[in-house]
Amino acid sequence: MCDVELVKKMLRAVLQSSKSGVALSRVQADYRALTGDFVPHTQLGYRNLESFLRSVPDVVQLRHSHTGEVMCFAAVCKETAHIAQLVSRQKNSKKSSGRSQLLNCRMRTKSSSLFTHSANPRSSLRQPGHMTSHSSRPQSSGSRFGPQGDQRQAYSTKPGSTHQGKKPTGPVIQQDVTIRPSSKSQSTEGDVELFQSRVKQLLQKYSSGVWLSKLPQLYSAMFNQELPPYTHTLLESWTHICTVEKPGGGNVAGRLVYPTKDPYPNPHTPPSAPQKSFHIPSTIPQSPTSPTLKPARPLTPESLSRSLPTPPATPPAPLSQHLKHKVRELLNKYSHGLWAHALPRLFQEVFRCDFPQSLLDDLSPLADTCVIEYPMPQNRNKAILYTLPTVSVPSKPRPQPRSRIIARYGNPEVPQLPLPKEEFPSVLVMEANSTNNVIFRYVGEEYSQALEKMEEAMLEFYHSAGAGLSLASPTVGQLVAVAVDDETVLRAQVHQITENDVKVYCVDHGFSEMVNSEKLLQLTDRFLTLPFQATSCQLAGLELFSEDAVVLKTLELLARGRTLLAELVERETPPLIVLYDTSDETDVNVNAACLSALQDKTMQNPLQVNSSYSNVCVTNVGSDGSVFCQLPSRGLSKLRGLMDKIESYFLSQVSWELLVSKPFCGKVCLARHKGKWARVEITNLHGSRVLDVEFVDLGFPASLELSELREIPAVFVSELLTIPTQAVKCRLAAVELNEDIWPPDVVLWLRETLINAPECTMKISSLDSAGQVQVYLFLGSEAHDPTSSINLQLPLSTAPVCHPVTTVTVPAPPQSGDSSWSSGPLAMPPVLELPEEGQTLDVFVSVACHPGHFVLQPWQELYKLVVLMGEMILYYNRQEAAPITAEKNNIYAAKIDSNWHRVLVKGVLSNSLVSVYELDYGRHELVHTSQLRPLINEFRQLPFQGIAAQLAGVRLGGWSEEAAIVFRNHVERRPLVALIHSIQQGAQPWERKLSVYLVDTSQDHSDVWIHDIMAEFTDETNSDA
Repeated sequence: MCDVELVKKMLRAVLQSSKSGVALSRVQADYRALTGDFVPHTQLGYRNLESFLRSVPDVVQLRHSHTGEVMCFAAVCKETAHIAQLVSRQKNSKKSSGRSQLLNCRMRTKSSSLFTHSANPRSSLRQPGHMTSHSSRPQSSGSRFGPQGDQRQAYSTKPGSTHQGKKPTGPVIQQDVTIRPSSKSQSTEGDVELFQSRVKQLLQKYSSGVWLSKLPQLYSAMFNQELPPYTHTLLESWTHICTVEKPGGGNVAGRLVYPTKDPYPNPHTPPSAPQKSFHIPSTIPQSPTSPTLKPARPLTPESLSRSLPTPPATPPAPLSQHLKHKVRELLNKYSHGLWAHALPRLFQEVFRCDFPQSLLDDLSPLADTCVIEYPMPQNRNKAILYTLPTVSVPSKPRPQPRSRIIARYGNPEVPQLPLPKEEFPSVLVMEANSTNNVIFRYVGEEYSQALEKMEEAMLEFYHSAGAGLSLASPTVGQLVAVAVDDETVLRAQVHQITENDVKVYCVDHGFSEMVNSEKLLQLTDRFLTLPFQATSCQLAGLELFSEDAVVLKTLELLARGRTLLAELVERETPPLIVLYDTSDETDVNVNAACLSALQDKTMQNPLQVNSSYSNVCVTNVGSDGSVFCQLPSRGLSKLRGLMDKIESYFLSQVSWELLVSKPFCGKVCLARHKGKWARVEITNLHGSRVLDVEFVDLGFPASLELSELREIPAVFVSELLTIPTQAVKCRLAAVELNEDIWPPDVVLWLRETLINAPECTMKISSLDSAGQVQVYLFLGSEAHDPTSSINLQLPLSTAPVCHPVTTVTVPAPPQSGDSSWSSGPLAMPPVLELPEEGQTLDVFVSVACHPGHFVLQPWQELYKLVVLMGEMILYYNRQEAAPITAEKNNIYAAKIDSNWHRVLVKGVLSNSLVSVYELDYGRHELVHTSQLRPLINEFRQLPFQGIAAQLAGVRLGGWSEEAAIVFRNHVERRPLVALIHSIQQGAQPWERKLSVYLVDTSQDHSDVWIHDIMAEFTDETNSDA
């Protein structure tokens, strides 16, 4: 007999992990991912899962989404109500004075791309103990919950600190960090000269640079001698030998070292491309179970040769500087890299000249022009080019808004407001008088919560010790404290002085107010350590409409005074931002909504029930039976004329400035369809080179490379964006086929019959409030009796619905000569290489159920997975569906949430659903068999990236819901350092399991050992027992 209470507890833990709810169809998969078993509703006496869930309203609340799907939400539990209260604050009202109250809430996180992480995956993480001297790992004590209520307090280890209390159960790392070598490795001046000469010799071989973290390995392989660690700190001073460049991020290991360029370089020496870094710690932590250290695996020239490009037997002829300059221009636009195979097309379209085809076979002549990377070493036909860090990228400066803060001599210096580290920070919009100068402030622990604490301290101070610090003679520009009322004291700056009143600008809240001079107080230095919180941003895509009345009215309605989610497109000052309202079930892209407000609806043909429309053009038929039509209208006529002008413009202009370099969701730009440019809107980003778009005037989605997009020429932007989208989505009336996926033969018949038909007529049957259009379609110029319509001629069959048909918009990516795409015996990917016990591995935690089960990904290999999944999206989204018979324990490609994953089939259900396990991310999912495709050899080269793991240093057993929540909040979707405790091998790569210690080293001066945090829960469990 099953333990009902245990099932309820596990079910609540599953649902609490997703504040936006879990679809009923996914509950079993998520439950199994957590517990290893399905919900035993049959053993509990219920016919199906939904019946059981409805019987436990104290655990589950069932609601219908806007699409009609049943969603499951966690009911509030008394035991964990305090946690829910701390993490679910969403909204607050505004005071009558117009100043918004403090919002220490966080909006529901927008579903971010699997490819986006908060740091550069190709850089190395700081290893534990790196910033401490003779230190051991920190102990945790004190309050259970940190500032946000769902994280344990982190304690840092200071140099020379002592530890008291219980004996440490985890590893102890001892390291003496100093800029001088130890006494055994004290080097003389002659030694330094030797190292300098050898580094110079090494950089002559890798003249376009090497990663700093990889320099010791290359040095050892070339000279059979270790490069002393202290030389890392001296490299920047060896300016006559090399230059150290930091291309992105603050990580020391993520820097590039390249030779100091000679005034007259030899063009006949083809340098090799720098390779991406992997980190080998300078100190190897000690395994808790073994007093001895296991040596790191030696780095051999053979291991290096797998990642280094093989130079040609004979040096190729040097390229002209003119061609290299064109390549640099292209790479300056694509700062995140460009596939080499896109160069011939870009050279033709942008420069009207040919790119040497032979150069694609051997890219080494470009090694002094760009960084060449082979993310799939086994496939030499796939290369990504990056701009050199030494090349300054000229960028058109964005307009800078006028600062509200008046510069005044004598004012104390206040720290600059740092940009948040999150992918999607919450913001409170306070003023939106221009899209180029939106006043807002960040919501979060380091921002609004810190401000609230400071203002509480100010209120207490100025009501007690500072009560007499009045300001008799204020001056313009002076920083002051303002007693707005008896319960509020704010920081402000004097902007205007009249007879009795003073106009002040509240530097943390972004508004100005007239106050009596008696309310001004001296602002002490203790309240100037926190940066001014009111800041400004520019809204992406709205730069040309910054003062447009329609845009500003829409922005005011959607954003002002509201807490929104912000996506930072450019992390500069001011940042370029896309705002999202995630308060409802459907996310609203505020920037896109403002652009849509520009459309002139009078250009559209009005839709009326029982009206007939001739000369209708069917542009697409979706796999769900949706038919997209273009109706004759003033807007369609104007669109065609404008697109003809744009075609002529592109033919007459030779410029790389119209290449899209900063994509974001909601951006409207241009892409080719059947050889002509058409309007598209970006709907999703898959990394930095692959994205999903919607051809808004044709009504079909597509997956494209970034290099296929073009900006709308500035002279046409305003006119083009006023034209409404021309694709009208229709449903065929009187067709009794309501499945989400129609039979492929029906869809193909509709496409062949309707698309490019010489003449088509449409009659509207009904219109509903949601905008759904039910129509009858006829071939010919007249709408006759519905019995003669296309609707009633559909070749409907009684066969079950099978696989969908995907719209093919562009040629498939396989190219001639690329053998990796060819058919043949399917091989198993190579096994992922792991460090030995006692060594560390930089990891990213993709899934965290509880300390007994989570999934790791190698941090420095994630960029390869990004490339792989981008290629899978381009390949599978451009293929017609083919029938497939899913078999248990076989590997396939599966489409899950618009991404293609490598999956293992765990079970085949009777309702055309299959249970799959994501081999790279470690999640269990249920997918329709129509979403499966054969996994071709091209996508079997990279080892499976998901590694199952359990936390070492704690007693394994049952974990409470509270413990699971705290563990997830500390580790899930975070880069951490894993210290390998043990490796449990398996018959298959996905059956391996690690036991690891996890360390959060994101803070410069502290190491947070996760098992120390979770040990408190173990103690509680033991005491309860």
